[in-house]
Amino acid sequence: MRVLSITHGPTVGGGVFDALAEESGHTLERWRVPLGSSPHPPGSYDAVMVFGGSMHPDQDEHFPWLTREAEFLRGVLAEGLPAIGVCLGAQLLARAAGARVAPARAPEVGWHAVELTEEGRTDPVLGTLPPRTDAFQWHHYTFEIPDGGAELAVSDVCTQAFRVGNAWGIQFHAEVTTPMVEAWAAEDGHELPGGVEQFLAETRSRIDAWNEQGRRLCAAFLETASSA
Repeated sequence: MRVLSITHGPTVGGGVFDALAEESGHTLERWRVPLGSSPHPPGSYDAVMVFGGSMHPDQDEHFPWLTREAEFLRGVLAEGLPAIGVCLGAQLLARAAGARVAPARAPEVGWHAVELTEEGRTDPVLGTLPPRTDAFQWHHYTFEIPDGGAELAVSDVCTQAFRVGNAWGIQFHAEVTTPMVEAWAAEDGHELPGGVEQFLAETRSRIDAWNEQGRRLCAAFLETASSA
């Protein structure tokens, strides 16, 4: 397949998702949106993956390229292309689908419990995760479920995953790698409860198992996309 990976900064790449797509023999094209380049039309791709960023999904006045990306994602949804969004990427997919995006009632930074809903447990992508797992998170915003969509996972704070048509959004960072976490801690360590060293020690003890879950989730998405 021809897979488009959409990113929003040098430290917020596709992690294990990009790696798995390439290892699986797919052609991976990257759109680094803030750099001002443009992708091909949505119909040129077989699948789209949208990743995180330090900006929020409604900050168009500070990041004008968000408007252009939202328009592209509306095209993705209109074409029915298989897509998966992570954190900011999920929020932008929700926005493109007409759902409300707004600050969550509390930030979630670090390892937080995520539980699949009944629909999530039978979903071909989210259902690869355990019914309840500690997921890596780093977000301040959340999203409502788009019209016609289904809530697939929740935390104590907010919705954690949805599906609408052939698009999935996950709030937690299933793609994240140790170098990515280390970079985020260096950039925004003031947001970490318990301090940087404790946070990194916990992450290093959990990341291998978490990456296996992320790879399974991404593999399920790519397999679903290939049969769409």
